[in-house]
Amino acid sequence: MDFRFAPKQEAFRGEVRAFLQNALPPDWVGSENALDEEAFAFGREFLKKLAPKSWIAPAWPVEYGGLGLSLWEQVVFNEEMAYQRAPLINIAAVGYLGPTIMIYGSEEQKGQHLPGITSGEMIWCQGYSETGAGSDLASLQTRAVQDGDDFVINGQKIWTSQAHYADWIFLLARTDPDAPKHKGISYFLVDMKAPGITVRPLVNMADQHGFNEVFFDNVRVPRSGLLGELNRGWYMATTTLDFERSNVATSAGSQRTLEELTTFARETKADGTLLIERPLARHQLADLWIELSIARFLSYRVVSLQDRGLVPNYEASIVKVFNSEYGQRLARAGLQMLGLYGQLQPESPHARLRGRFERSYLASVGSTIAAGTSEIMRNIIAQRGLGLPRN
Repeated sequence: MDFRFAPKQEAFRGEVRAFLQNALPPDWVGSENALDEEAFAFGREFLKKLAPKSWIAPAWPVEYGGLGLSLWEQVVFNEEMAYQRAPLINIAAVGYLGPTIMIYGSEEQKGQHLPGITSGEMIWCQGYSETGAGSDLASLQTRAVQDGDDFVINGQKIWTSQAHYADWIFLLARTDPDAPKHKGISYFLVDMKAPGITVRPLVNMADQHGFNEVFFDNVRVPRSGLLGELNRGWYMATTTLDFERSNVATSAGSQRTLEELTTFARETKADGTLLIERPLARHQLADLWIELSIARFLSYRVVSLQDRGLVPNYEASIVKVFNSEYGQRLARAGLQMLGLYGQLQPESPHARLRGRFERSYLASVGSTIAAGTSEIMRNIIAQRGLGLPRN
């Protein structure tokens, strides 16, 4: 099988690469905390450079502000952006919400929300998880009660990425408490400036403020904020999650990190011996390179299904669980090879590789939880992929 991209796709890759060389600083290696104020401000400026080229959401249809790229051109674009660690700060809106609005939204909702995403003006966050509804998301308790032409929302969301910067939030709320838990949920689009919304920071073990708690106290949302049919939100949410789990860019970002680690092993001595000459380090790196190829081809499998008009489901879960666990293995291997230096934070003048592995080792703990735990992913794979009975 020939895995090479077509000449047209490789030409597009060269165009994206040349753009990034000019749009990013010459010494750019990515931010160690993409959600601190300075990095986020830089990310918003970067969006403004993408917008004139319709590159914020290039795979979207032209009528919605994209370029209508083919799926494989989208792969090329996402790989280059990830490899260069470009600050794409509105992924939730571009990758998950936007396609969901295109499928389920009214023409008014498409006209209201999609242009703000492709212009880079509107930043979104995702309000799914709650303190008692993570893996079992359908157990959520945030309520939305209809009151005339409005819905009144009360409840709490947690682990809400970039809510402290977001202009809007897409969230799930229970609208029929008497229905079976999967059938009484609705999908809402809510202005974060609405009265009654409070955002509180959550700082993770890597000392990063990316997550937040969001509280809703009698927040009024007009009926235009209801996406799709009342009480059908769960089914729209699973569409959003399939977009989230089929991310094809993760392996490209991992490749950049693995290249840096391999170069470090080739150039660094410990007790007079290059790290690359030590069998354990060589075997670790070889395993990581092999697994990286597996991750890339699993992602390509998802794209090939989409390219044939099929909807990947358990295949996307395979990608998600493999990539998130691979990221943890890569971070652990890097921390071991750097030795005690690997424990230094990025701010330390003695940190090696900019302290990337200290930060990624801590941050990667949550990767097997976010967007569905590895346990949930394996259940999906077992039931929908292998036809095994529900446990």
